[in-house]
Amino acid sequence: MSIPLMQLHRFVTAARLGNLTRAAEQSNLTISALSHQIRQLEERLDRPLFSRGPRGVVLTEEGRALLESVGGHFDGIERAMAGYRKRRAEVVTISSVPGVVTGWLLPRLPDLVARHPELELNLQSSNDLVDFERDAVDAGIRYGMGQWPGVQVERLFGEWMVPVATPAVIDRFSGLDADDMAGWPLLGDPSDRWTRWFATHGGSPPVRYVARFDTSEALQRAAMEGVGVALGRMVMARPLIASGALRQIGSRYLVTAESYYLARSPRAVEHAGFTTFRAWLFEQAQTYRQDAELAR
Repeated sequence: MSIPLMQLHRFVTAARLGNLTRAAEQSNLTISALSHQIRQLEERLDRPLFSRGPRGVVLTEEGRALLESVGGHFDGIERAMAGYRKRRAEVVTISSVPGVVTGWLLPRLPDLVARHPELELNLQSSNDLVDFERDAVDAGIRYGMGQWPGVQVERLFGEWMVPVATPAVIDRFSGLDADDMAGWPLLGDPSDRWTRWFATHGGSPPVRYVARFDTSEALQRAAMEGVGVALGRMVMARPLIASGALRQIGSRYLVTAESYYLARSPRAVEHAGFTTFRAWLFEQAQTYRQDAELAR
């Protein structure tokens, strides 16, 4: 039985990402075209590879077995071809968590463009960890404890959190103590930031939140829509506070254990464009750290 190699490659991409939309984008296809190729593969193999439901697709047992059998071979092809790809010295590809892209990196990019017009920056916004052996990415900016195996990690700056809400929400609850958050309409998140907040500053978290969100981006958006009070990461919230869209409540803040790091591939040290970008990035990070200390 002859199986088109491209169909297998599309299957591996979708299986690893666990999301047909993202897999289609990475493969430069429409979702319809990608789905059609996967269905053709399932028909050729006469077995389902994905279980399709309202929440998306999940690998079946047969799908997991196929991924385990063929996935490594595509990794080997990628590694073998990596040495043949001609890399332009001025092109730099960076993967970054979305909050850093919108709240920290984008406002600073005009300075990079003005000072280094020769650079061509490819910026990928993603929470996924980068596989430097498989992905054509020079470095990733990530938020965490800095413990990612197999990569070279350098700390950029720390993070702290403050309660933020729209001016309308703050005016509506103006009679409450700005440094005692127990009575405010709080927005919850999966990392349980408010529990740490109350453990540090006293009091107890609410029995129920106004609403809960699974990402920092959704949490911040809810705060901007006036849903309630978010404990916002300052990398994302600070530009919105400066613009007046959000306001900080009270004077207390919470320093997080996590920080932002630059995780880079071993081959990046040989890339002239990345060396230039890294020097600029750490210059910006140092200035940001100094400004942050003054702000606190």
